[in-house]
Amino acid sequence: MTRSVLAVGAHPDDIELGCGGALAAHRAAGDAVTMLVVTGGQSGPGATAGRRAEAEAAACSLDCLLIWGNLVDCAVNADAATIALVERALEQTRADVVYVHAPDDSHQDHRAVAAATVSAARHIRRVLHYRSPSTTRFEPSVYVDIAAHLDRKLDALSCHRSQVESSAMVDPEVVAASARHFGAQARVRYAEAFVPGRFVWDLAPLPVLPDDLVGAGDYLMTRAAA
Repeated sequence: MTRSVLAVGAHPDDIELGCGGALAAHRAAGDAVTMLVVTGGQSGPGATAGRRAEAEAAACSLDCLLIWGNLVDCAVNADAATIALVERALEQTRADVVYVHAPDDSHQDHRAVAAATVSAARHIRRVLHYRSPSTTRFEPSVYVDIAAHLDRKLDALSCHRSQVESSAMVDPEVVAASARHFGAQARVRYAEAFVPGRFVWDLAPLPVLPDDLVGAGDYLMTRAAA
């Protein structure tokens, strides 16, 4: 069963930093993925038009659909308009998995987008908060193995050239080290970490195993019993 995923970020490059590897994993699994970037990053380094082009290239690199929210950088509020913006994206994508900023963050836009998304996604069964460089408190308990997808995350981030060249927070070595750190926590090589706002585990029956695999399982159970 495929999923529809909506990743929400306040600024261009926020999503790629926080959950770019997970989005690559979703696409590899055949899931539909949409990125909602709430502002154009008007206050960050680089011209707004350039940042939009960088974000579009990054979304293309991850094979994701990109939606612009067209709000103003550093002036986002968790008000009815922002909630409605996220609700429209949820309705358009019919998302059943949502990724968004962690709420404890020193950047006011990140906090506002997190709060607005929690309200908009109040009926969504899986809401996961990702870490940003400005996150102040982050205690993850859900991890996505991105060992096979770290290169795609780094490629997507490299599209944000204006940020990579001016911010140590987007340094590929720092990003890879963070993935290794969370991978150690998750007992895998590389991982992205998330704090669940809500996570419903679907325990639907798995597909029936082929006869040869069922026999192998019987053999293993017999060996274990012995």
